Amino acid sequence: MTDRTGTGLPGRGVLVVVAVAALVLGGLGGAVLARQPALTAASEASVDAGFARDMQAHHAQAVELAVLVRDRSTDEEVRTVALDILLTQQNQIGQMAGWLATWGLPAASSAPVMAWMDGEHGHAGGAATPGAGDAGYAAMPGWVSRADLARLTAATGTDADRLFLELMIPHHEGGVEMAQYAVDHAQRPQVVALARGIVTAQERELRVLHDMLDARGGPLP
Repeated sequence: MTDRTGTGLPGRGVLVVVAVAALVLGGLGGAVLARQPALTAASEASVDAGFARDMQAHHAQAVELAVLVRDRSTDEEVRTVALDILLTQQNQIGQMAGWLATWGLPAASSAPVMAWMDGEHGHAGGAATPGAGDAGYAAMPGWVSRADLARLTAATGTDADRLFLELMIPHHEGGVEMAQYAVDHAQRPQVVALARGIVTAQERELRVLHDMLDARGGPLP
């Protein structure tokens, strides 16, 4: 598919269409889950509910990073990877929102961010309350700071590509850590299945991201 500029890259209009499609698909998945029996419900304080809430926020930031770099990059490989992250993680956001609806739980919790992971992983002990902005979600492994988001927003061309890859690598590593904890400790089979899929997919993507960053000169100085 080509845009009207003849560059061979998907245009912004296409990005909007596919992003909306991903959201619709995620919502449909959630609607199906919402019709499942109440016996599948997870409790408010469970790993399942905590993972569903916090991974949605973690995924949403990955989507934000992907949109930022697609607006700034002319590198087809980087744009393709960003689009894949955008579509995949937006769809998974819809699935996790559907779980919470199925379980009769609110989208947000009064518990601290990352409270569902125990202290041995070094996150629960430093968790902050939701709604505290960057300071709250900074308890998540791999979370990108506002300062680094501003750097990516200001970057262009190859610098934007390199910075996106540099930021997405630890973000994916953090996502793998969160998902692996859910694989090991969640109780609902659909949560374990999605978490295991995230681990597998993001570990594979990490190898690609490292190779792409090296090929483009490594992290920015």
